[in-house]
Formats: sequence, C-alpha cells, structure tokens
Amino acid sequence: MAGRELTHLTEVTFSPDRTKLVASEACRRAGLGPAGMVLLRHQTNAVYRLTTAPVVVKVVRPGIKHTDDVVKLVRWLAEQDVPTVPLLDIEQPMHVAGCAVTLWRYLPQDQAVSAADIAQPLLSLHSLKTVPFALPKLDALGMIRHSIEASTIISDDERAVLEEFFNDVCDRLQFVETSGPRLIHGDPQHRNTLWDNDAQGAVLCDWESAVFGPVEWDLVTIEVHSRRFGFDPEEYRQFCQLYGRDVREWAGYEVLKDLRELRMITTNARKSAQGTPQAAEVHRRIAQLGESSDSRWFII
Repeated sequence: MAGRELTHLTEVTFSPDRTKLVASEACRRAGLGPAGMVLLRHQTNAVYRLTTAPVVVKVVRPGIKHTDDVVKLVRWLAEQDVPTVPLLDIEQPMHVAGCAVTLWRYLPQDQAVSAADIAQPLLSLHSLKTVPFALPKLDALGMIRHSIEASTIISDDERAVLEEFFNDVCDRLQFVETSGPRLIHGDPQHRNTLWDNDAQGAVLCDWESAVFGPVEWDLVTIEVHSRRFGFDPEEYRQFCQLYGRDVREWAGYEVLKDLRELRMITTNARKSAQGTPQAAEVHRRIAQLGESSDSRWFII
C-alpha cells in the first residue's frame, strides 16, 4: 500500500495496527523487508525491530514536529564523539501518513543498562560548549498544562488534584536557581540508553526530547527513574560518583523533583487509553501525589 493511501495518524489513532502499516511503508521506501517485524515499544513513539536486517524503525507520534532537527543533531553528536545510537546512512526522516519515521542500527541488548552506565554518555553531552542548531527550549510547565487539559482518562477530581499540585510547584519554582541553558537530552533514563557491544559502553537514544535547558533537568530525571522504578540505590550512587554530582545535594532538588514527576504523570495521562493498564497506573500515581516519594512506580 502506497504511503499516500494511508490515512494520516492523529494522537487518537496512534495505535499499533496503524503504526505497523506506517513502519512497513517506510521500510519499503528504504529497500528493507518489513515481514515479521517485532514491536518493541508503543508509548511516546512506536518502535519496531526488523527481523530481515539489524534495523530499528521508529514511528514518531504526530504531535512531535522537529524530527528533522533530531536527525541533524544525532549525526552531529556522532561527529562530536557523544555516545549515541547510530542512524542508518540514508535520507531521513521519512514522512508517512502524517508521521515522521526514522531508521536506526539495531543494537542487541545482551546486558541490562544501569544508572552508572549512563553517567559518561550524559557527561559527554553536557560538556558540549556550542551547538549549531536551533532546538526548542525546555518548557516543562507548558507541556504539563497541555497534558492536563488534553487527557481523556482523568476524572474532574483527579484534574483538580493535578492542577493544585501544579500551581504549588509553580509557586516554588520561581525561587529556584538552575545552571544556564545548554544542550540536554531531556529524558535520559534506563530505557533511553542502550548497550553497544562494539563500543563496549552505553549510548544514548530517543533524542526527541532534546532541548536547551538546565542540566539539573537531566540529572533529576535519572534520580527519579532510579528511585521510583526500583533500581538498586547503589547504582545511582555510582552514577553520581562517575558524573561528579549528586543532584539531591542541590538546593532546588525538591522542587525540580516534584516538577519532573508531575511531568511524567501528566504525559502518561495524555497518552494512555481508558481502561488500559497504563491508565490504571496513572490513576494510582495521582492518588499518591503528596505522599511518600519512595513509593514504587511501574513502567508504562
């Protein structure tokens, strides 16, 4: 089926049955066989692994508009020796059915990535002095506000809880002093890092969230994921040692931690469908807002 015959996807119709058709069309344009492709992940984006070649196909959610810049950025980062998963050397991104599609080299995952493995790639990224691209600036408040308004799974009571927590964070945020803006990954964490056997080290992936912002945003993201998703605390201690900083010792940590967790909750509230396990986890997290920050979350 030709790409022009595919119905354009929207936030609502971004489902596995639709994205598989988009990924298949992109493969055909690249001269690759889509038969037997395997779905790896379907949340922010749809990610498929080909069985006919060592390739991963990423179908980007329709609302994400700057994929052309992401491709330029990743290729430039590789030139700067920042550890990143490599793109295929073809013209990218493709545009199919209203979605941008990118193709990447598949890296077999023979070992789990720990927080400590992320330290050196992230430090390499944060050490860059200049970036020859006009990427967006971090707008966590705007994204949270949009997600609260756009979610179709939360009740009026839950929306009120989120808005109250959001307003409280906004009030406290105005007194926080962060470092100056620089290129940050935007969402560095275990699932956005891969092990590269050839390089004998971890590489960063999923660059759609890359923005100009304070490094504390990346650092608190690592801390939140390590704490909330049940990873060994020793691994996070090793991350801090290797990176050279523990964000928990920073005066603005509590505020940015609350902001980051709220962003995670509301983003999933916007992306999850009613009646799914993902929606159930969103409701559970909202019910826990304001309680112990050590309670376990489950990956969705």
